[in-house]
Amino acid sequence: MNKLIISSLIIALPLVAMSKNAESYQEATKSCPAYNNMKHTTNTNDISLELGREYRILDRKRGQILTLIKGERIAQRWVDDACFSDKRLESKKEIKGAKLTSVSQPKSKQNLLAISWQNAFCQTHQRKKECRNMSKKDFGASEFVLHGLWPQPRNNQYCNVSKKEVGMDKNRQWYRLAKLDLTSGTRERLSRLMPGYGSNLHRHEWVKHGTCYGTNANSYYVDSMNLMTQVNDSKVGAFFEKNIGKRVTLKEVRKIFDNEFGKGAGEHVTMNCRKGLITELWLHLGSGSDKLTHLLSRGERPKSRCHKGMIDEVGY
Repeated sequence: MNKLIISSLIIALPLVAMSKNAESYQEATKSCPAYNNMKHTTNTNDISLELGREYRILDRKRGQILTLIKGERIAQRWVDDACFSDKRLESKKEIKGAKLTSVSQPKSKQNLLAISWQNAFCQTHQRKKECRNMSKKDFGASEFVLHGLWPQPRNNQYCNVSKKEVGMDKNRQWYRLAKLDLTSGTRERLSRLMPGYGSNLHRHEWVKHGTCYGTNANSYYVDSMNLMTQVNDSKVGAFFEKNIGKRVTLKEVRKIFDNEFGKGAGEHVTMNCRKGLITELWLHLGSGSDKLTHLLSRGERPKSRCHKGMIDEVGY
C-alpha cells in the first residue's frame, strides 16, 4: 500500500521538477520572445530573453527550451533552442561573476543613452589606454561605442553608494571600485562595445549612474548594449559609416532617426561636438519597452549643444 502511495506522488509531480536539466543554466545568445506555450501563440507582457544573461533550464522538447524568467507573473517560458549557447552550466556555482545582486529602487522612468564616436574621442584623449593603438580593425572605428545609460534627471546619481566609493569615483580612481557582478558573456561583449572598459569606465558608469537605474549591474549593461546596438544596426549607423570624413548636420541626423524609428524620433536626439568633431549622440528615452522606436517617443526634447560637425576617421 505504501509503495502505491509513493508511486502516485511521483507520478503527480510536474514534469519540470523531474527534469534532469532542472539545475542547469545557459546563456542567452539571442533576444528571443519568451512564450507561455510551446505553440508560441501567447507571450504575456511581451517578454524577451536578455542577451548575455544566464537562465535556468527547466525542460527540453522538440527543439524548444522551457526556461525560468524570475520576476514575471508567468515565469516559465518556452523559447527556441537556438536562443541559447551550446555551453551548459550545471549549477549556479559555475556561473562566474553572476550573483546579479538585486536592487530595491524602482526602474528609472527617463534615461539618457550616451553613445560615443570613438575616433573623435581619441583625437582629444590620445593617452587613454583604449586610444593608444586604435586601428581601422577596432569596433569603434566605424560604429558607435557605449559611454553610458544615465537615469534622469542628471542629479539622480550614486544611489545607495558609500561615501568612500563616491570619493574614489570622483577622484577617477576607478580601478579601486568594486568588481561588478557580470556574467562572462556580458563582460566579453561589454569589453568590445565599450572600449573604455580597459580604463574601468564600466565601473565608473555603474557606480555613478547604473546604481540608480533600478536593476542589477548585469541587466543594466545588457539593456545599454542592446539599445546602442539598435542604433548601429539601423540606417543611423550606416549613415555615419558612409559619411566618415565628411561634415554633417544635426538636421540630417534627426531626419535619419525619423525615418528609422518613427516620425518625431529625431527631436529626442542631441549631438555633442568638440573642436569641430562629433563626439557623441545623446538619445533621450522614456521607459516601458526595450525598443528605441517606443522609447524615443516617450523621452524628453532638449536643445542640442551642437548643430554641425565632422564625422572623424581613425588616426591623429
